[in-house]
Amino acid sequence: MSAASAALYHDCLARGAVDFSERAQLMLTGPDRVRYLNGQVTSDVRKLSPGQTQMACVTTAKGKLCADIVITAQEDALYVDAEGSLREGLLARLERYIVADDVAIEDVSEKYALLHYLGAEPTISGAGKVASARRLGRVGWDLRLPREEFVAARESLLAGRVAVDAALAETLRIEAGIPSWGRELDENTLPPEAGLDQTHIDYHKGCYIGQEVISRLRSVGHVNRQLTGFIAEGAAPLAAGAQLFAAADAPASLGVLTSVTYSFALEKPIALGYLKRGSPTGALHARPEGTHGPEAIVHVQALPFAS
Repeated sequence: MSAASAALYHDCLARGAVDFSERAQLMLTGPDRVRYLNGQVTSDVRKLSPGQTQMACVTTAKGKLCADIVITAQEDALYVDAEGSLREGLLARLERYIVADDVAIEDVSEKYALLHYLGAEPTISGAGKVASARRLGRVGWDLRLPREEFVAARESLLAGRVAVDAALAETLRIEAGIPSWGRELDENTLPPEAGLDQTHIDYHKGCYIGQEVISRLRSVGHVNRQLTGFIAEGAAPLAAGAQLFAAADAPASLGVLTSVTYSFALEKPIALGYLKRGSPTGALHARPEGTHGPEAIVHVQALPFAS
């Protein structure tokens, strides 16, 4: 990669700004909002103070993912945001168990912009609310404000900042070992498979939908596959979807690469992927699907790659 690209990468780490306004955003209000949401998610919402964020999962009764979310607490509301494609399904899932609870859930995806700052905390005036967050595995700050105010104040909000485009945000995500919906995560994923038990689950809280299965997985001590980091032996780009094999002529796949990028921190191609339990952790052959390039040799790398 060019020196200019590397310089931009390091500049973004120090003062980047990422627009996450395309994510689904829900707002919970009412005196029962904390108690109710706490019974729907894997984290302990009661531990949140205004201006703080928390990662969590919404799961089915069988412990599988409905969504991985970020919860933000403010004085008068809780905000939940998730991958944009989950907008309708997440709202329906969270509203499903409201019976006599004094809580209202509103889809505010079109109402609010969501900007994430890396580096120093921004100084904001106006209606925007800032919350500490680690969306990309690094210290950062969320700003949620009405979209019309974001459009009007865009220049001042980005003053002294470097806009992080989608490709660079993806590199930062992969380096941080963060799974993404549609790549590492879907409705068949058990949270511990994706390492979300380390960041999204509080095993000491009270009951929530799916708790029994997730607690049982912890007691068993393992899942059948695990989100894993991989680093290329050579300089050639890796291919998402490549199957992993113990040898060039091995017939049985041990796993798959799900997200790939070039790491400026390690100066090597890297990938996230799943590896079956009990697989060898030495050199593995990454075989692209069909005729999409030659095989690559990859090695297991502890996550995160960088933080």
